[in-house]
Amino acid sequence: MYLTRRIMVQLVIFAAIAIVTGVIIVFGYLHLPARLFGVGRYTVTVELPEAAGLYQQGNVTYRGTEIGRVEDVKLTRTGVEALLSLKSDVYVPSDVEAQVHSQTAIGEQYVALLPRNPDSRPLRGGDVIPVEHTTVPPDINTLLGATNTALLAIPNDNLKTVIDESYTAFGGLGPELSRLIKGSTTVAIDARSSLDPLTALIDQSQPVLDSQTQTADAVSAWAAHLASITGQLQSQDRALHGVLSNGASAAAEARQLIERLQPTLPILLANLASINPVAITYQPNIEQLLVLLPQATQNLQGTLVPSLNTKQSILGANLSFNMNLNLPVPCTTGYLPAQQRRVPSVDDFPDRPTGDLYCRVPQDSPLNVRGMRNIPCETKPGKRAPTVKMCESDEQYVPLNDGNNWKGDPNATLSGQDIPQMPPGTPGSTRPPPLIGSAQYDPATGTYLGPDGKLYTQSDLAVGATQNKSWQSMLVPPGG
Repeated sequence: MYLTRRIMVQLVIFAAIAIVTGVIIVFGYLHLPARLFGVGRYTVTVELPEAAGLYQQGNVTYRGTEIGRVEDVKLTRTGVEALLSLKSDVYVPSDVEAQVHSQTAIGEQYVALLPRNPDSRPLRGGDVIPVEHTTVPPDINTLLGATNTALLAIPNDNLKTVIDESYTAFGGLGPELSRLIKGSTTVAIDARSSLDPLTALIDQSQPVLDSQTQTADAVSAWAAHLASITGQLQSQDRALHGVLSNGASAAAEARQLIERLQPTLPILLANLASINPVAITYQPNIEQLLVLLPQATQNLQGTLVPSLNTKQSILGANLSFNMNLNLPVPCTTGYLPAQQRRVPSVDDFPDRPTGDLYCRVPQDSPLNVRGMRNIPCETKPGKRAPTVKMCESDEQYVPLNDGNNWKGDPNATLSGQDIPQMPPGTPGSTRPPPLIGSAQYDPATGTYLGPDGKLYTQSDLAVGATQNKSWQSMLVPPGG
């Protein structure tokens, strides 16, 4: 048979197309190299308690994506082994769970691989997924038997009622039930993706549960108090309704009042905010004052009792003033020396000397017992100190001396500083130089302040003063 050149070319082209199509079908669709020789695949064994309807050539999925087929299902002495052929180009962790599921209501079981630890090594050929990491669907016969048992538990006379009530309860709720099931599925998927944190939360929940058990009494008391509050709110429903109804207008009036009080009210509140820390610090003192206030009021009222219902009642309270002047004598230790003290008649206002000026005798001295040295420290009970700095530190109060003589720094007063002395070995150091005292003298009154801090009167020191120095003249005031 003679074939023309055109027919020969057409036959060659048809043969080439047929060969290419066959290669595509063999390698791309039938995957014959992989099926016959295992090219690009590896096998994994899954141990199952039972076959559960799994069959050969069933699908194998990982995270919902098909990655292989079931090559064989065979019985063993302890259960069933399924041989899975998986694609080599898909990464699957070795720590996985194999679950047998039904794709449709009539069967078509497949194996779903779910990761237990995504960071584990890759799954390799010859690996075995143990039976404790596998699950199978419940047996349909067992499920039908349980359903039948549940239906038999319902009396026949009431079965119609159950069906009717079920229809009334769930009739027309198809979309809502669908959203509920879809939401539950989403929650389950999210919980599965967060399995490790969820497992850690469950494992570490024991301390929290133990704390709840240990505070059961407190929780019960809180619930009882909450029940009491809600009961009171219920009993006072009308009053609460009035508060809610009139609250807006009352708030508006309060706002207008605050606006009218500006800027006085903000300044007052700012001052109160400044006083608040001080009041908190001195809370024990304030409480003690409030405790003693009734007794002090009673004592003051007791001064009126002797003159009560008498003619002398119009004179008021009877008080006895015991004028024990200079008993004890004024404390001068720790203050400026007498030579630097100002005359009381001077009305200027010089700068205050640097340093802390207060009576620096021992704390148990009878001099100035209510002075600064005996002020209780608020933050350290049992400690007494003259300054806040000394109260807050570990420094203890050190007196200058145990007597009434002046001692300290002539320019200020520094705790623990002695009177300046001549250095040892200096000529005349064994014999102190004579003291020369000076004081400001008031010629009008004849008074001057002595080095010991006491006020003296002598009227014959002024120029032109009388020279009468009899003892009688010394008893009368100057100019008398």
